[in-house]
Amino acid sequence: MQRIPEPLKNLVDQLARLPGFGPKSAMRAAMTLLKWPETEVRRLGKGVYELRDTLHLCSRCGGLSDSDPCPICADKERDESELCLVAEWDSMLTMEEGNFYRGYYMILGGLLAPLDHSPAEMLEMERLRSRLAEGRVKELILALGATAEAEATATYVKDQVNARFPDVRVTRLAQGIPLGAEVKYMDRETLRQSLRYRQAL
Repeated sequence: MQRIPEPLKNLVDQLARLPGFGPKSAMRAAMTLLKWPETEVRRLGKGVYELRDTLHLCSRCGGLSDSDPCPICADKERDESELCLVAEWDSMLTMEEGNFYRGYYMILGGLLAPLDHSPAEMLEMERLRSRLAEGRVKELILALGATAEAEATATYVKDQVNARFPDVRVTRLAQGIPLGAEVKYMDRETLRQSLRYRQAL
């Protein structure tokens, strides 16, 4: 059997580390790149190379942006009394695409996984506490999904917020989110209904 050239093997190994890629799909992607015009491949490589230099985390919400604050946090027309807490940036994008929520967001940075013993320290709780300490947020909306990890995280966040900020109402997405689902995979109407009919914890 012919040995795979080292540069190709290195690329395949790197691509295989991406979500949704295995060794075979990584090889297909690498072979596709070899068929692209050289200018396209170089442009893709430049985009990947510059990604870390041009993007950073918004100091307000923790989302990826090329400006600080991000456009959402810089929008003075939004309702500062509502703060929607999501696990990851892609969940915020999904919520925002629906164009039915006009408050602000905060990214928690993940979910607690009790079985994996993931520590609460990995969550962006200090950023959340600082935001709530400003005194403008009246309602914290937990848009974390309906998985066991989301439930554990929601309970933890609710307890933390209730202990330090008893005047902040803690709600969660309700109607429409099926058990075991994640926010980032929901359609817009399901998200709209869930947000509209949220309930207190």
